[in-house]
Amino acid sequence: MKKRTFLKISATFGAGVVVAPSLVSCNEEASNDTDATGEAAAATLLSFELPKLPYPYDALVAAVDEETMTIHHQKHHQGYVNKLNKAIQETKTEASSLEDLLAKTDLPEAIRNNGGGHFNHSLFWEILAPEPVQPSKTMDGLLSKDFGSVEGFKKSFTEAAGGVFGSGWAWLCLGDDEQLFITTTPNQDNPLMSVAEKQGKPLMGIDVWEHAYYLRYQNERGQYLQKILERINWEAVENNLG
Repeated sequence: MKKRTFLKISATFGAGVVVAPSLVSCNEEASNDTDATGEAAAATLLSFELPKLPYPYDALVAAVDEETMTIHHQKHHQGYVNKLNKAIQETKTEASSLEDLLAKTDLPEAIRNNGGGHFNHSLFWEILAPEPVQPSKTMDGLLSKDFGSVEGFKKSFTEAAGGVFGSGWAWLCLGDDEQLFITTTPNQDNPLMSVAEKQGKPLMGIDVWEHAYYLRYQNERGQYLQKILERINWEAVENNLG
């Protein structure tokens, strides 16, 4: 299964459906609203599940220890999923997908925070690999075109990620102009959101909250970034181009 399918969460009516083994699953409830033609419009209340990791908890020990991975996935990510589902039900916020949900303006704070946390972590797990995966010739060319070289990208990305004040994320995105760009967001925001300083299609996101690295690296975020960039699954990043 191509990794780009991971974040394209499709809608189906009725009971919860798991779209694929590693995908987030979602439920929907139909409303009685009507569209301009008088036909019943399908309004949706989504419900999400914690996705399984595509590797064991100890698979990334070269970059992240097993205990951190376990807590990060089972506690932090699960918490975002639980709170997101609760917030959707309480606010009756409708959407056709997680991406559609996050792109809405004036999101309730609980959905913005927890929906972002769910999306961000789901992408994060999928763009990591137990063994180094080198960029393809195509991906190498794209990175070189916009950042000078793969190493130039890593340098710029590390500087951006290292400069995040407090908690947040660093992103590699595709813009509407088909150019790659690096950006950062605070907390659990991401470039899909209208509040983002720069919007685009996330291809790769790296968590720089302390809970992602503190057990091993303490306050040495730069060491964490160096190691995590050695475990990027560039095939998954390229697939996210669409």
